[in-house]
Amino acid sequence: MNDSYLRKMDPIPDPLLPPPSLRLTVDRVALAANWAALDALSGTASAGAAVKADCYGLGVDRCVPVLRDAGCRTFFVAHWSEVAGVIAHVQGSQVAVLHGVLSEADCAYARATGAVPVINSLEQAELWTRTGGGPCHLMVDTGINRLGIALAEAGDPRIATLDIDILMSHLASADERTAMNRMQAELLREAADTIPHRRLSLANSAGIGLGEAFAFDLTRPGLALYGGVPREELAGHIRPVARIEAQLLQCRQIAPGEGVGYNATFIANTHMRVGTVSIGYADGFLRMRGAGNALHHEGRRLPILGKVSMDMIVVDLAEAPELVAGDWLQVPWDIADAAQQNGLSPYEMLTVIGRRLRAC
Repeated sequence: MNDSYLRKMDPIPDPLLPPPSLRLTVDRVALAANWAALDALSGTASAGAAVKADCYGLGVDRCVPVLRDAGCRTFFVAHWSEVAGVIAHVQGSQVAVLHGVLSEADCAYARATGAVPVINSLEQAELWTRTGGGPCHLMVDTGINRLGIALAEAGDPRIATLDIDILMSHLASADERTAMNRMQAELLREAADTIPHRRLSLANSAGIGLGEAFAFDLTRPGLALYGGVPREELAGHIRPVARIEAQLLQCRQIAPGEGVGYNATFIANTHMRVGTVSIGYADGFLRMRGAGNALHHEGRRLPILGKVSMDMIVVDLAEAPELVAGDWLQVPWDIADAAQQNGLSPYEMLTVIGRRLRAC
């Protein structure tokens, strides 16, 4: 892809734009350390990196250069629309597109950028070959029943025409102790006996925690890179990566009997000093995370009052009475802390991060 195309995608800076009232800080040292730890835990295999969904919400431009410089050489996205952002930092041939090719336009774009499709069906295999072929990866379904050819299709002539680099499958329950994990590993080995390939890959973040028997040649960590701990074996190796802060917009006094927010789901039973904070569900702080949760300032807990709005939440300032508009509060976003998730998975806590935070 030529430089002029990439330049068209760059945002135009506005010299008059004031600083945002939100902050998303990515600890680049922690991110690099997490990749290095996962690479080491992969044994003789190399660790790649799942960078789909804008690096799980933390930003391709922030994260991919860190992962590249740490030593990562294989990057996974889901959609073709994600390729350009990644190849601004790495070679196209290092990028794998998990959804494969559905049209001749997909195939043409793959060849123009150098990105490598993951073939998921006999139809995709036929399309890729008919439009010119070239290096590809192949997904074999071993039990998750999402994408991938069936094991019974491994000997199909359309598969034999492919130039396969990575032969891969995906664990369905790597975060659990189940015989299905071993079964899937064995089924991938069976497929490898039939299908010519250069590398084998099965383990995601949780799969790395299962041990070297699941690592094969390449592992594909995602969540753990960004601070998630999907298995206890990883707990001592993974560091938090994301830190989110939001500014106080206004502070006010409310009297007994007054409500806060939509539908007045919180009613004050005493005089209170409260603060309105510049973050809401449009930024990924969803309503389900409001009830019983709190923001923090220098270790002090500031409980959330009422419903989370699109752009604002209200907190109790009793523990921090000196705070004023413009002060910064810490927003809980430790994805390894189940207590703050309120029904969300760690994956959701990252990938729902809103556009305004990603732009910070």
